[in-house]
Amino acid sequence: MNAFRRSLTASLAAAAVLATVAAPGHATDTWPSKPVRLVVAFPAGAPGDIVSRLMQPALQKALGQPVVVDNKPGAGGNIGMQEVARATDGHTVLVGPDTMLTINPHLYRKLAFRPMEDLVPVTQLASFSQELVCFPGAGIKTLPELLAAAKAKPMSYASGGPGVPGHMAMEMLLADAGVQMQHVPYRGPSPAMQDVMGGMVPCGFLASPTVGPIIRDGKLVPIAVSGSKRLSSQPAVPTVAQAGIKGYDASFAEMMAMPRSTPPAVVARLQVEVAKALAAPELRERLATMDLEVVANTPEEAARRLRAEHQRWGQVAARVQLQLD
Repeated sequence: MNAFRRSLTASLAAAAVLATVAAPGHATDTWPSKPVRLVVAFPAGAPGDIVSRLMQPALQKALGQPVVVDNKPGAGGNIGMQEVARATDGHTVLVGPDTMLTINPHLYRKLAFRPMEDLVPVTQLASFSQELVCFPGAGIKTLPELLAAAKAKPMSYASGGPGVPGHMAMEMLLADAGVQMQHVPYRGPSPAMQDVMGGMVPCGFLASPTVGPIIRDGKLVPIAVSGSKRLSSQPAVPTVAQAGIKGYDASFAEMMAMPRSTPPAVVARLQVEVAKALAAPELRERLATMDLEVVANTPEEAARRLRAEHQRWGQVAARVQLQLD
């Protein structure tokens, strides 16, 4: 039994326990009582937006209420995250990369809310890597060539925004390699990708689900992937570690969270329905073609992983002396 099947089994078991102990009038008896809003903290085309829209029909059917996908991008996910953290209607859900909770608290010291304290994880939806890509006209085809070019003259790189996975993945890479490049942040991976394709910025560390189709069209040159293993859709592209930066690993996951005040039974119910939706073979296969690997873990499992990643990225942020306010 693979990890996803174990997670789904655990989710269903937890739901069964909740059903047996819940008293009449429990929160799950009436939830959801109105449309559920998925606040995606990044623009259309970002991995979390892709997952949300693909599972929306199944989730809507299971919950018996409309499920609305509402993109609220900006500030590395902080705008959408703050809206959800302050929501009191019990039907507002955050979707975005785990970096919103694992990295942003280390980079933004003046937030008007506390990500790790004011939000409770529902699940990690799917894992993904960042992919380092370059404009074909730049003439760069390997990581050593990129690092040599950056040492020879000033260079810039694009990311989907300050503090997002691509930004942190690149800063960790540059710190490990002893190289400097100028960061050019965008409001999401799609607009960053457009400028790299056009040659306005020579390279970028962007979400693999976003750049994968463009790479296959020959409009971007893949250099390396940030995770610990190669992408199944691009087996010829090495990981950063394989390309020469030993021990490097920057893996990420799209996650779902709700305000801390949400009843645990509601969080558990939503996670179970999400896991069921993501278990559909056709949806899993569709996500796999975009290098998104379904996780759908329980709230408890997601919380443990987020705490561990929060500690790890805090050490990285301190090492590269990165703070955004």
